[in-house]
Amino acid sequence: MRLAFAVSCVLPCVLLAQDKAPVPLWNGTDFAGWHGQRHESPYKLEAMAKDARAKLQAEDDATMRAHWRVDGNDLVNDGEGAYLTTDEAFGDAEFWLEYKTVALADSGIYLRGSPQVQIWDTTEAGGKWKHGADKGSGGLWNNEVGPRFPPVVADKPFGEWNSMRIRMVGELVWVWLNDKLTVDGARMENYWDRKRALPATGPLQLQTHGGEIRFRNLKVQRLDAAAANAILAATSNDGWKSLFDGTSFTGWQGDRDNYEVADGAIRCKAGKGGNLFTEGRYGDFTVRLQFRLPPGGNNGLAIRYPGNGDPAYTGVEVQVLDDTHPKYKDLKPYQAHGSVYGVVPSQRGYLRPVGEWNFEEVTVRGTRYMVVLNGTRIVDADIATLPSDLKDHPGKNRTEGHFGFCGHGDAVEFRAIAIKPL
Repeated sequence: MRLAFAVSCVLPCVLLAQDKAPVPLWNGTDFAGWHGQRHESPYKLEAMAKDARAKLQAEDDATMRAHWRVDGNDLVNDGEGAYLTTDEAFGDAEFWLEYKTVALADSGIYLRGSPQVQIWDTTEAGGKWKHGADKGSGGLWNNEVGPRFPPVVADKPFGEWNSMRIRMVGELVWVWLNDKLTVDGARMENYWDRKRALPATGPLQLQTHGGEIRFRNLKVQRLDAAAANAILAATSNDGWKSLFDGTSFTGWQGDRDNYEVADGAIRCKAGKGGNLFTEGRYGDFTVRLQFRLPPGGNNGLAIRYPGNGDPAYTGVEVQVLDDTHPKYKDLKPYQAHGSVYGVVPSQRGYLRPVGEWNFEEVTVRGTRYMVVLNGTRIVDADIATLPSDLKDHPGKNRTEGHFGFCGHGDAVEFRAIAIKPL
């Protein structure tokens, strides 16, 4: 980055690598750890004045308590009132729950405060086939671009308990309804602002309206970085070519003396820098890798680099940066992590904590760039249609070149580097 001021695995096995077992989301006796929240934008709630927000919360808690009750081992809602909402916010996680509902009921599970994994009356008598109810519960009904409906109807008859398992990594969602896969790693769109990615964290909400629904056996398992990265790596296994053997610079050229191989990763030497790039050249491709940042770490991905000059200008540089560090408080938008330097700002807030491994994919098709960080799409733009903030950017229009790293003196590490020509 240039600053102006100066393990592949099938998905079900991934969780076994974690030390922490699933924990109950509900204590089985009362509403401790939960509150009421109406269908409302989290951005609007965040922007509200403190007094107004407290008043709204009191109203929601009152309607929640009026319409929710505990009945033995069940949480029961009569079809009205505010949604039961966790006090905790969750990022990458897996949830389990069981539910039982009645005819005409309509419900769902809000993830990170956004609708929703659909639950509804799937019979013709329910009157919602025109909305897709005949296709079954368990889909991402509020998606407009991506998949909305399940490939199978997995609902059990009224009066029987349904089991639901939901996995979420970044904005990617998997759902199993009664052990049938109803959502397969689909991107969940942000209902509240479709130009923005889903928030990195948010509450789980039990949405209800139209009829009684019961929930029980609610559990959660947070996914650590290793488990989340393994899931992301398993989403696509075909067509990838490894760019790094884990032990040497075979296949790489450039400023090799300024980088080192350590613990299966390529690391820029502290206090050094320069460009390390592949011997091969690529046009349209997806590159996938993991990276780890030290505090304030600064590097970049060289895209279609001609092999000479500064990749941010002669090619294209996608930022790799700890943009949470105080020394970068005055970053220009196009300098944040994941940005196409000088051209496209990224959406911020999706880096893992400093010291953890991040998972990133960059796809280049013609002049269209997509950057997906830890399962969340933070850039998706055609740079041919956008002006550059750089005075001279000949690399913006390049159609092929080398892939590599742009070191700027920090010990940034890269591993599991693979490319898929398109």
